[in-house]
Amino acid sequence: RYCRVNVPDELLRDLLPGPVTLVLQRSEELNKDLNPFTSLVGVRIPDHPFVRDLARACSGPLALTSANISCQASTLTVSEFQDLWPQLSLIIDGGPIGDVQSPECRLGSTVVDLSVSGKFTIIRPGCALTSTVEILRQKYGLIPESS
Repeated sequence: RYCRVNVPDELLRDLLPGPVTLVLQRSEELNKDLNPFTSLVGVRIPDHPFVRDLARACSGPLALTSANISCQASTLTVSEFQDLWPQLSLIIDGGPIGDVQSPECRLGSTVVDLSVSGKFTIIRPGCALTSTVEILRQKYGLIPESS
């Protein structure tokens, strides 16, 4: 209800939950203070039980950011962003996110813009690029939007 979905439900089920962020047209129901200068919004459903349980317990969408300084590798445990703790109101430790030994887990989610019907644009390659592009192109026939 917070965005306009213009892709088949099956495509959503193929990509979510998981390490993919879908960029879609925002709806009028979304709080106007979230991404106020764009008509788009990123939607992600992580494949982590704690975060999904937390989201279910809330009455609306969660506005989150990665716990790292921009352009640095993604953190996978709360101790890895200890230097940011004084700036935060709350820290909840739901355990490690992914394999802390895997460099691929530190790439962050693959961010794909699906706001234009029949097309997609990769905004950030992330850790699920190959599988995401394969699903979009081969299974759903979407074409990359030229830059």
